[in-house]
Amino acid sequence: MRRDEHTLHFLLDSMDRAAQRETVSVQDILHEIGDRSITPLILIVALLLVSPLSGIPGVSTLAALTIIILAVQAVRGKRSLWLPSFLLRREIPGKRLSGCVGYLRGPCAFVDRQCRPRLQYLTTGPMRFLTLLMVAVIPIGWPFMEVLPMMSSIGALTVALLVFGLFTRDGLFVLLGYLCVAVTLSAGFWLLLSTR
Repeated sequence: MRRDEHTLHFLLDSMDRAAQRETVSVQDILHEIGDRSITPLILIVALLLVSPLSGIPGVSTLAALTIIILAVQAVRGKRSLWLPSFLLRREIPGKRLSGCVGYLRGPCAFVDRQCRPRLQYLTTGPMRFLTLLMVAVIPIGWPFMEVLPMMSSIGALTVALLVFGLFTRDGLFVLLGYLCVAVTLSAGFWLLLSTR
């Protein structure tokens, strides 16, 4: 990938091109970004779940399944991705995808401006492996949160931070992702203890 492809702007433009169709499948998005790397697709799925799409019934479950499958492949060191055909055929209206891309443009432009190579030891070697493992584990609970609209967006934001850090070799975003994990776990334990 060229350096300009390591930006959220590039990924959003790829989704926007796919959104010109009346309906857009996962395969269409893959065609736009290419299947040379797994992390960009994990990032796209996580970003879409941060958007209002997470309020649609079933989307959180499909996103969780997609991220888990991709993250496991990344943990195993695969360079090109594989998804089952039923996921590749999943479609959403092009207008809805375009609206989500528009919703994400401002925040993503801000994040791109803050990004630069730093703390790179957090994005390579054992830390990369550990982070990808975390990315595979976080979505496991999302299907159970379908009854709470937008709740999976918090987990998706965490995944997006972790994967964006790996994608851009910016360890600060990986750290922010782990901070989100720590805050979420702490809040969960506090709620568990307070209900006793």
